[in-house]
Amino acid sequence: MRVFPSELTRHPSTGTRRWPIGPLVCRPPRVQRLRRWVTMGTLHQQLQATFRWIGDRTDPDYRADPTGWWRDPEILAELGPALASLFWDENPTVVVATQSRGTLLGTLVAVCLGIGMTEVRKGANRAADSDAWWEATTAPDYRDSQLRLGARKSLLKSGDRALFVDDWIATGAQAQATQEIVERSGATWVGAAVVVDGLERSHLRRALNLRAVLNIRDLM
Repeated sequence: MRVFPSELTRHPSTGTRRWPIGPLVCRPPRVQRLRRWVTMGTLHQQLQATFRWIGDRTDPDYRADPTGWWRDPEILAELGPALASLFWDENPTVVVATQSRGTLLGTLVAVCLGIGMTEVRKGANRAADSDAWWEATTAPDYRDSQLRLGARKSLLKSGDRALFVDDWIATGAQAQATQEIVERSGATWVGAAVVVDGLERSHLRRALNLRAVLNIRDLM
C-alpha cells in the first residue's frame, strides 16, 4: 500500500502533517514502497534476535547491549512507529529525550508524529550559554551516581504536551528528573515510551504513565 501526501493526517494541536500509522507504519512513501507492514510480534522477535547481555550474571559489570538494534535497518524503520503508536491518541506536541540513546530514538518518534524534539542534556556546561534552562537532579541510579539534567527554556513551553522517549528504563531516575523539568516548565507530561521496561520500582509505572514495546523478561 502506498501512502500519498494527500492522505497525511494533521496533528490536532500543532497542525503539522504526520504519516499515518498502519500496523507499525509511519514513514514516507519512498520508504513504504521498500518494505512490507510488520506486526508488533515481528518487531519483538527482531529485537530479541539482535540483543545480547555482556558478561556473567554474577559479574558487577553485567549489562545489556542493544547496539545490534541500531545496525539493523528494519528495526530502525519500525522503532519510531512502534514507540509512537503507544501514545498516538494522546496527541503529544513535543518529544523530550536524554542524551544519547534517548535522542536517537526520540528523533525517530518525533519525525513519525510530525512534532519536534527537545534534548535533555546530562551535566550540560552552561558557562557560555546565555539562555535560561530548566534543571533537575536525578535520584541515585544503578551505579549510585546522580546526574544534573537540563533543557533550554526556549525549547519547552507552557502548553506543550511532552512525551518522554528512551531505549531502557531501570531505576526511572532520569525519567523522573525529566518529568520534574517538564512540570517546572508548565508543560504537560503525557507519559514515557520506552523500548524495554526494566523498571525496578513498580509504583513508578503509574506515576510516569510508562508504556513499553518489551518487558525485560522478554530478553532473559
